[in-house]
Amino acid sequence: MQNAKHKRQIFKYALYKRLSQASLVVSLLSLLALVIFIVIRGLPYVNFQLIFGDYGAEPTIKPALVGTLYLVLISVLISAPIGIGSAIFLTEYTNTKSKIIRWVRVATETLAGIPSIVYGIFGYLVFVVALGFKYSLLGGGITLAIMILPLIVRSTEENLLAVPKSFREGSFALGASKVRTIFTVVLPCAVSGIVTSLILAIGRVISESAVLILTIGMVVDKMPQGVSSPGTSLALDVYYFGSFGYPEQASATALVLLILVLAINIIATVIGKKLNKFSGGRL
Repeated sequence: MQNAKHKRQIFKYALYKRLSQASLVVSLLSLLALVIFIVIRGLPYVNFQLIFGDYGAEPTIKPALVGTLYLVLISVLISAPIGIGSAIFLTEYTNTKSKIIRWVRVATETLAGIPSIVYGIFGYLVFVVALGFKYSLLGGGITLAIMILPLIVRSTEENLLAVPKSFREGSFALGASKVRTIFTVVLPCAVSGIVTSLILAIGRVISESAVLILTIGMVVDKMPQGVSSPGTSLALDVYYFGSFGYPEQASATALVLLILVLAINIIATVIGKKLNKFSGGRL
């Protein structure tokens, strides 16, 4: 009886293992097929005119590169200090088991799961219409900052909670204040994860399109004159080129966007490892 039960357990373990391996293979093949398709379709059309040229007979993504840079700067400069400060308050100055904090976390996770088009409608009604920003990079950047704020709060909070309590207790035992403990002990330990989360948030900003369609105006053929002017982004250029008869340029822009997002993820990994070594050496 026990022998038969043991054989069933071995069979279940082998079955689960094979299913997990098959899932991994399917996931990797799907990603690889997507990358190969974009590279094959887009690489022949990536050239100097597309990336750095002026808009004329042939389209260019130079306005999109400038617009994307504006959007990243606006969204990160707004969301980073608010998100990190909120996470510090939630982890260091509140009772993590209280009902209010639990509801705040539920609200944050809910906001993180809201479709981006809902943020786009909010940005359009509030910034474009109510506040009179009209279609502008500023309105789009603020909307993106609100969208990535839950991501930064949750990831920063998780990294702060991962710092051992003994580090805090040791700092208090040496006579350090709460603020000094946070900025000289807790944050240096969590800095690698925080920086990684910020870089991944930048990746989401770069790849976002639904929010920007409703907030920045999608002006693809003119360089933005500042944050108060309309503009475009790389993700919007992919949509525009694909919708208005430029399939080759759409594929090439998608390839540039893919390379940029991949580079951001690699940078996040490298910086995370470097900061882990640095903070580990200080403590």
